[in-house]
Amino acid sequence: MNKTEFIEAVAMKSDLTKADAKKAVNAFCDVIAEAMKKDERVTIIGFGTFSTTERAARTGINPQTGKKMHIAARKSVKFKPGSGLDLKK
Repeated sequence: MNKTEFIEAVAMKSDLTKADAKKAVNAFCDVIAEAMKKDERVTIIGFGTFSTTERAARTGINPQTGKKMHIAARKSVKFKPGSGLDLKK
């Protein structure tokens, strides 16, 4: 499912217009992105938790040339599903 399909599904489920659903989805994404930039954790009970983690610098190998290369440290986003997000149902 891409973002457009997601917006359409939200509009149908919530009885919103597509324009209003698009605003809501974009606001949701913006709020999560802003929190991640501030290293804040976002927990949506029953769905899951978004957080950031540090990835250490490391040495990698360029698959095309086989040469070793340095990969810089960086932040990464992590998602941990909540108990309400049970895919076995």
